[in-house]
Amino acid sequence: MPRIERDRELAQRRQRKVKLDKLVKRYALSSVSADKEVIAAKVRRISPFYNIEARLAQLAEEGRSPAAPKKK
Repeated sequence: MPRIERDRELAQRRQRKVKLDKLVKRYALSSVSADKEVIAAKVRRISPFYNIEARLAQLAEEGRSPAAPKKK
């Protein structure tokens, strides 16, 4: 059975959210401004109106700022 259009839209929205979360985390952990520009360009390509700096401020306010992965 083929997928319904609405199901496709919802799946794309979920995938976009996961991808944006990964890029925001990578942006927050990056220390080189050139890397930050590349990541910001990718975010703008996925979602043109997404404000990455505002999202980082919101996460910091909530106490959920991205942290470096723990080493085993």
